[in-house]
Amino acid sequence: MTSFPARTQSAIEFAADLLRQSKHAVLLTGAGLSTPSGIPDFRSTGTGLWARDEPLEVASLTTFRTAPQVFFNWFRPLASQIYNAQPNPAHFALARLERSGRIKAVVTQNVDALHQKAGAQNVIELHGTMQTLTCSQCYHREDASLHLGAFVEEGKIPRCTRCGQVLKPDVILFGEQLPQAAWFKAQREARRCDLMLVVGSSLEVLPAAGLPMQALDRGAHLIIVNNAPTYINVRADAVLTEDAAAIIPAIAEKVFNG
Repeated sequence: MTSFPARTQSAIEFAADLLRQSKHAVLLTGAGLSTPSGIPDFRSTGTGLWARDEPLEVASLTTFRTAPQVFFNWFRPLASQIYNAQPNPAHFALARLERSGRIKAVVTQNVDALHQKAGAQNVIELHGTMQTLTCSQCYHREDASLHLGAFVEEGKIPRCTRCGQVLKPDVILFGEQLPQAAWFKAQREARRCDLMLVVGSSLEVLPAAGLPMQALDRGAHLIIVNNAPTYINVRADAVLTEDAAAIIPAIAEKVFNG
């Protein structure tokens, strides 16, 4: 079992107590949860995706529509990392908390489906998913598993099996709105929860970054586990600026076994 400094251990125990007492806890996760699984985040200095590329030039809806090859050239390494990624200990611990009823809903900004691979069931994907692709012409939706292998290994751009046009991964690009149903569900969960647990999110991307404030405005508790400060740390009941893959399993262990 990992040994933590006394201050960190105290915060772990406090966070676990809040989870045990909660009647409707909601989880909000971001890219920092999946970095231990080998998927890069977007904003870390030197290693984040946007440290190397200008997002509007490579990851916008305009780029996909006008220069799909540019988009797919950028997207291929990331797709490979997501395609080969496996859940880390934090994903499994969070899925256990969700399946046990300690966490009622998982709201994620991630598109990697690692929550589901770990066994989570009620997952709200705010920024879409890599699991499906939609035709840019006839809007036929296809399972990504039919295309990702050839794309990752050979760079073959996925094309619709019905009309032959380019398939767009069902992830939200710059210039696209969030999926309406997912956003409404996320807001509903934020407004009804009595505890929000934020894991691996810098809380810099709107509108998702506003969900913890919606929870706080209705009297909810807030726990933040992230390796960098967020704008709302000052309002949180517990803040752990640590590696989620180590901290979350420790919190879950305390929740279940005291």
